Amino acid sequence: MPKPFGKLTAVAAPIMRSNIDTDVIIRIERLVGNGIRGSLGKWAFGSLRYLPDGSENPEFILNRAPYREAEILVTGPNFGCGSSREGAVWALQERGIRAVIGSSFGDIFFANCFQNGILPVVVDKAIVDGLAAEIELTQGAGRIGIDLEAQTITSPTGKQHRFEIDPRRRAGLLEGLDEVALTLQRDDEIRSFQAADRNQRPWIHFAGKQS
Repeated sequence: MPKPFGKLTAVAAPIMRSNIDTDVIIRIERLVGNGIRGSLGKWAFGSLRYLPDGSENPEFILNRAPYREAEILVTGPNFGCGSSREGAVWALQERGIRAVIGSSFGDIFFANCFQNGILPVVVDKAIVDGLAAEIELTQGAGRIGIDLEAQTITSPTGKQHRFEIDPRRRAGLLEGLDEVALTLQRDDEIRSFQAADRNQRPWIHFAGKQS
């Protein structure tokens, strides 16, 4: 089950390049084989984090202090576009990322975040750019605060920005529930509907059954 998300104040790393796709977040060859869950964090952004000889790229932001400890990413437009691989979200989660703030995301990546306890926050590009500028001004020392209950972001200088989120997805993150668990919360309603429907349309429920 996803880890519940309430409030978070943490180091944030700006990765502002547009159209970072899921192949950049995690290479497909890292998803081949057994037991991949639990071993993907070190390969998140592998093509950016490592040089051809396997050593760390000192220019990549997540290889520098204090960004190594980042739990929040501030991203350029269309982050997580490309293929539907859920492993991209797994890699970020195992890397320690709890939230991603951007002006737009790949649709499937966006949905996969909620299923794995990562909060994707959509705000105007001007807000994203402002957050990135404040982080860079403080060399990463300024933390970003996210309050999912209040639906607010607090910048390193204390500016507050509100964000919108689907109420069902918000409830799931607050309680640490995925789609299946959220659906099971309405088990009584589902069973009541099924019982009523059986009475009204018995031929539907017995179709294909042998007498």
